[in-house]
Amino acid sequence: MKRNNSQNRRKSIDPTDCRMIELLQKDGRVANTEIAKAIGISEATVRSRLQRLIQEEYIQIVAVSNPLKLGYEVVGTIRVHVDIKKMDKIIRELKGIQALWHIVQTTSGTGIDTEFVLKSLDELNRLIFDQINRIDGVLRTETTLFLNYIKRQYDWGTALE
Repeated sequence: MKRNNSQNRRKSIDPTDCRMIELLQKDGRVANTEIAKAIGISEATVRSRLQRLIQEEYIQIVAVSNPLKLGYEVVGTIRVHVDIKKMDKIIRELKGIQALWHIVQTTSGTGIDTEFVLKSLDELNRLIFDQINRIDGVLRTETTLFLNYIKRQYDWGTALE
């Protein structure tokens, strides 16, 4: 029986990796030397572990910005209802759409939730009608626009403690 990828990943990170992740979630700019000192390992060990965590996609180190403050007028989510038999093809096509920065398959079985960042309602119109709804197997979409970010917190730690 093939093991689930998330189960395999869970077994390959240890408490040291978890502590590094927690420190980076609080401040993604923390120096490797500071991580090493806080955990009690060498800076070279931090460097190699960090490289592995990034390469194996446990973490990304990026600046998390507020698109509404950066000039994007239209930010939100699109729920994409799909023909389940065409799910894989639809996911591949959605991944190729630049404006969709976050795509997840949901428990609804026929739903894919996406998040987008756009400059205008014209871009939203093109995204929905010229790109997403033209994908073979997309049944319908539901769009929600964000008016304001109330809370965005990324320091949830790991569930492996």
